[in-house]
Amino acid sequence: MQSHALDLAEQANTWKFLELWVDPVLFPPKILMLVSDQDGTCRIFNPASDYKLLVTHSNYQAAQEWLLEDEYERVNGQLLVEEVL
Repeated sequence: MQSHALDLAEQANTWKFLELWVDPVLFPPKILMLVSDQDGTCRIFNPASDYKLLVTHSNYQAAQEWLLEDEYERVNGQLLVEEVL
């Protein structure tokens, strides 16, 4: 079975920033990773499930609303591509 990390590998040259989102109600907390591309497309991955792609949104607002609907909270800050490269 192929790893879902391949979806992330395809974004290696096009991502703009990533954020971590957490469901604080569960223990241990469930964590999701939002990755935004340069074109504004946002993908949400589950790191605990081999980075399985959960959903793709055309913009940040839609991705954020999806996470907030499920009562996730954003971990403070973003990791910008400029900080990594």
